[in-house]
Amino acid sequence: MSVLRTIESKLESLFEGVFGRAFRTNVQPVELARKLAKEMDDHRSVSVSRVYVPNEYTVYLSPADREQFASFEESLQGELQDYLAEHARRERYVLLTPPRVKLESDADLDIGVFGIATRLVRGAKPAPAGAPAEEAMPGATMVYKAVEAPIADGDVDEPSAEARNVGVLTFAGRRHELGERAVIGRSKDCDVQIPDPNVSRRHAEVRREGDGYVLVDLDSTNGVEVDGRRVKRLELHDGSHFTIGSTEVVFTEDSE
Repeated sequence: MSVLRTIESKLESLFEGVFGRAFRTNVQPVELARKLAKEMDDHRSVSVSRVYVPNEYTVYLSPADREQFASFEESLQGELQDYLAEHARRERYVLLTPPRVKLESDADLDIGVFGIATRLVRGAKPAPAGAPAEEAMPGATMVYKAVEAPIADGDVDEPSAEARNVGVLTFAGRRHELGERAVIGRSKDCDVQIPDPNVSRRHAEVRREGDGYVLVDLDSTNGVEVDGRRVKRLELHDGSHFTIGSTEVVFTEDSE
């Protein structure tokens, strides 16, 4: 079992040990962890040789949602910080200090709705040359809604990972199966390497979101095009096609 999945299991047990499965529409710890990782991905700052990410995360919860975490809030913060640190390690991101997660109450939020604001803070040690400047205030707060799941009289299991489709990228006669995320680019360090001089070293990334995949441009030089139109983000469906550099790529879905 991966380190991230181990931490997710701890987060699930923290919550379910107290509330069980009755609170499906409330904010759940593992959901916070995954959205925090998404915010880390979305707020990257690329220097010449490093990718920096925020190290301070403020989570805004409705008073009712925060109350449900009262008995284990400190443990929850620790697990969320561990999750972000491991996510940064796996993605080779640079943190100027260990990640810090703060929980705040916001009376304007409904139950099951939460917000996340990020900030890059410099620590006591001198930052590396080329590191981004410290942000005086957190950025705009992104608001998310808890995923609702049907609850029958009996216990309802969530779809297993094995039931999901696997994404596949095909180009130049080659086929590449996708995991939870894959970086596409010219560099040999990329998960999917495209030997095209018009492709940036780290050009784009495919991420699994829920039961589907999205393609995100990583601020590449030549961008990602669909039918001649440049896009920053593209939801992928079976048969989707896009161009990276001068290479045509087709996305398909196979059953596992």
